[in-house]
Amino acid sequence: MSACDGIGNEIAESVKTIFKHQNVPVNFEQVNVTGVPPKEGADAHSYYQEGIESLRRNKVGLKGILHTPLGQSGHPSFNVAMRKELDIFASLALIKSIPGVETRLTGIDMALVRENTEGEYSGLEHKPNPDIVESLKIITSHNSERIGRFALDFARLNNRKKVTAIHKANIMKQSDGLFRSTIKAVGEQYQGIEVNDMIVDNASMQAVANPQQFDVLVTPNLYGTILSNIGAGLVGGPGVVPGASIGSEYAVFEPGCRHVGLDIEGRNTANPTAMILSSVMMLRHLGLDEFADKIAAATYAVLKDGKIRTPDIGGNSKTTEFTRAVLDKLETV
Repeated sequence: MSACDGIGNEIAESVKTIFKHQNVPVNFEQVNVTGVPPKEGADAHSYYQEGIESLRRNKVGLKGILHTPLGQSGHPSFNVAMRKELDIFASLALIKSIPGVETRLTGIDMALVRENTEGEYSGLEHKPNPDIVESLKIITSHNSERIGRFALDFARLNNRKKVTAIHKANIMKQSDGLFRSTIKAVGEQYQGIEVNDMIVDNASMQAVANPQQFDVLVTPNLYGTILSNIGAGLVGGPGVVPGASIGSEYAVFEPGCRHVGLDIEGRNTANPTAMILSSVMMLRHLGLDEFADKIAAATYAVLKDGKIRTPDIGGNSKTTEFTRAVLDKLETV
């Protein structure tokens, strides 16, 4: 477990409390990684490296979101660096309407699969002169193919019928064109699954106007982070969207809409739902389905009851009160 910045420690503590209550056979090795510029000479990079070594040993992790400072003086994103260093190439966010969480639209159930390692997040920027910055967007057929297969395999394993590739191939004809054509070529190998595509600006509008049309979306890196935030806004906010970042060797489970929550840190008001449901995804990955089913059922039951709500979904309950309510539900499910 990596307890991270902002509300990371608080929502991670919620998961640890629930796991202990249920005697879940998972032993956490906690590493307190931070992306916040450290004080008194501490080295954020050493915390990050400790987290990487923990993941190398354990192969599976539960992670909060690391802060990335703005401006050229700050360090690069540790979140991005971790995914690149361990080749955790696929991000999955589950964006779904939840009974009891009131939103303007209902019936949303889409899985957003995002390529995690390249695109605009390649991090290749330089200044040929003080007034010009060149930023390289990298798209490869290798990474496009494997993210396409991940999305289509997910669709097949979860009885989903449509995969939509999101792109801007009308303008970036070579880079996004390669992404689009690769996904569509991979899709031809999957019978019974419709593969279509949509330009990202239209997809953003459609996500707001008619999100029920989407099933599985597969995107390059930047478009995925934008659409995951739009999706989170549709179903109740980042506090209710679980997620995972998965590679061929390592799997890291973390909230699907990557908000640090620095502004509410330490207030005991964060919604732990996203982290709890991310831990449920981790349990399923580990083959601990019985524990996963119980914890998920209890969490959804608390939300449906509506008696305990954190401020982000219209209530005034504390994080610890929500956790206590889940524990109480676990006694009955």
